[in-house]
Amino acid sequence: MRLVANDLSGERGGEPVFSGISFGVADGEGLLVTGPNGSGKSTLLRIVAGLLPSAGGRIEIEDADARWPDIASACHYLGHQNALKPALSVRENLGFWRDYMGEPHLAVTEALEMVGLDEIGHLPLGYLSTGQKRRIAIARLLVSYRPVWLLDEPTAGLDRASEKQFADLMRAHLEDGGMILAATHLPLGLEWTHELRMGA
Repeated sequence: MRLVANDLSGERGGEPVFSGISFGVADGEGLLVTGPNGSGKSTLLRIVAGLLPSAGGRIEIEDADARWPDIASACHYLGHQNALKPALSVRENLGFWRDYMGEPHLAVTEALEMVGLDEIGHLPLGYLSTGQKRRIAIARLLVSYRPVWLLDEPTAGLDRASEKQFADLMRAHLEDGGMILAATHLPLGLEWTHELRMGA
């Protein structure tokens, strides 16, 4: 499977943000998206996720199996917001996303163990710290399988130990044949296959 963008353009609020972006990412590869604030990193990831229309160009997924009829169906998107309900328990949040997304992967308990939070699954999410909420959002990537992870500043709010833990999870995803597109200002602890510099 391969994710390919050709001459992609993006807008924000009707104003052009970037144009002429082309890249290709295959199984087991990661693309690090860098650049100054306002260069379009988040906009690019949202276009790939199907959350925003592109202003021009083309993006497609090649050689995908029937489970992934389009790019959006093949993607997990982790943005600035964690997409979790404060009033629900940790387990309820992850159970909802597993059922909603389909393609179950890890059990909720196992996903919590992978992010080091297996003892707090019964707590309402609203009780957790900023870093713990981010780790639960990362666990959301593990309860349902998607080959493409789109990560926008994924380590925001994490301490050093959690950053290393997340790097290990990303590495395992790539080793299993997944793909990662990550926009960040911070090192993520991986050797990236490709880098895309926005605003250059």
